[in-house]
Formats: sequence, C-alpha cells, structure tokens
Amino acid sequence: MATVFEIVIVHDDAAYAEQCAYEAFREVDRLEQALSRFVENSDISRINNAPVGKAVGVGIDAFECLEHCARLSAETQGACDVTMGLLSEYWSSVEANGHAPESDRLAEIRQGTGMQQIERDASRHTVTRRAARVNIDLGGYGKGYAVDRMADVLGDWDIGCALLHGGTSSVLALDAPPGRQGWPVTLRDPSAPDQVTDRFHLQRLAMSGSGLRKGHHIIDPRTARPATGARAAWAVTTTAAASDALSTAFMIMAPEEIRAYCDRHPEIRAVVIRADAGSAGEVLRFGDLDDLR
Repeated sequence: MATVFEIVIVHDDAAYAEQCAYEAFREVDRLEQALSRFVENSDISRINNAPVGKAVGVGIDAFECLEHCARLSAETQGACDVTMGLLSEYWSSVEANGHAPESDRLAEIRQGTGMQQIERDASRHTVTRRAARVNIDLGGYGKGYAVDRMADVLGDWDIGCALLHGGTSSVLALDAPPGRQGWPVTLRDPSAPDQVTDRFHLQRLAMSGSGLRKGHHIIDPRTARPATGARAAWAVTTTAAASDALSTAFMIMAPEEIRAYCDRHPEIRAVVIRADAGSAGEVLRFGDLDDLR
C-alpha cells in the first residue's frame, strides 16, 4: 500500500503483544494481495482488466469495500469516488510532462468514472464493469480499511488498549492507556508544519487527514480537475476506512456541503483549512469536537 503501518499496544506481556502485532501485520499483507490494483491477480486488478460486461467473482474484502464506497459516493454527491484510476494517472502525466490538460481527453476519461459504472451482485459476490475506462483504485479507502481489519485481529487476541495507523494519516484509537483521557493526536497545517491547528484525544475513534503538498493534487471527480477549496482536511469517524475516504471528500466538498453532511451524520466530525484564506489559513470545524479536547 506504499506506506508504513504501525501499532502501539499497552499490555503487561510484551511477548504476547508482539505476537498479536505480527498477526495484525500479516492481515495487511493479505489485504494488499486482494485489494491493490498494482498486484496482477488481486480482485481489483481482475475487475479492472476484465472485459466490459463480464462478471468477476471477488472475495468478501473487495466486495465489502466497493459496497461501502458506493454508499459514501452517494452520500457525498460523488466527491468520494474510487473509479478515478485513469483520471489520477492522467493528471500525474500532465504534472510530470508540464503540458496543459486537454479538455477533450478529460471528457473522454470522465465517461469511465463514477460508481454507477460498477455493477455489484451481492447474491453472487460479483462485480461487473459497465465502461471500458473504469479503473478502480482503493488508495483513498483501502489503507483505512486495512487499519480496521488490523483492529479486528487485535480484538480476536483480546487486545483492547492500542493505537494503529497507516502512514500516520489514518489513525484508529482503541481503549485509552490507563489514566489517560485518550490517545493524543495533533493536527498541523501542511503549509506550516510548525503550526498546530488542533489537538485531540481519541478513544474508540478513527481520524484521517488529507492535504495538498507541492506537486500533489487531489482530483475532484465531479469536475475531473484538481480540487482548490481546501489545503487540508481531517475527518473523525468510528472507522478508519470511512475517515480515510471522507477526509479526501472534505478536501473537495464546499463548506456548506460538509456542514450538511455532518448534520446528517452526527457521529462524523471534521476540521478543514481553507486554501483561499491567506497564509494563516481559515480553520473550519464541523460537528461537536469539544469532547475530544
């Protein structure tokens, strides 16, 4: 998944905790083989390479990911979209070669994006592409999904007090260490890393962050062009998979869209730094965050 996963476990038996962590890391390796579009025989690669209209049988993990991504896509009016593999590759090429994007080419690629281009059959556990240019990339979701599955493994081993993260951008806090309010998490502006945006204490919650760095774009699937509204966004939810996807979606959505989304889903909270607010950065907060401080 092109990132580093880490686990911090609080337990009286260090050897037992190490064995539990090892089993959780094995789960990440298994998911990499099932979900990565860069693994030739993964479920995602087999879907991407199948002829249009051919049903592809997939495992529970791939099917569950696509089902959840479809729900998130509908709830965010398309801001969450895992069918943008070719679109992301195109913008990477534009950036690398320094040429202007071609409107006709963008329009052509957009015809193959959108979760409506992926047909899912829950009774048969199959996935069918409806357009030749559909290219699924779970990069904005799969890392969080892996963190959630790692937590499931720790739960099977009766590990309750732990912190898990993938690449430091997706964090899942289980029970807090003894005597602590929660696991401390610090948010920083990517344009000013020495500037603290907020501090929270998490327990049985996940938080993920997305941000703009030099030479890095987050593509708005609704326009097929780089998002420009925010330079950083964080989402707090009950699962790392949802927070991973929503932090990227909140980079794309307008503030009123985010507010409406959090109002409809009170368990979800967000922090967004606007991109057009000068060097200091206007920080917008959504949902009840006070109980996390």
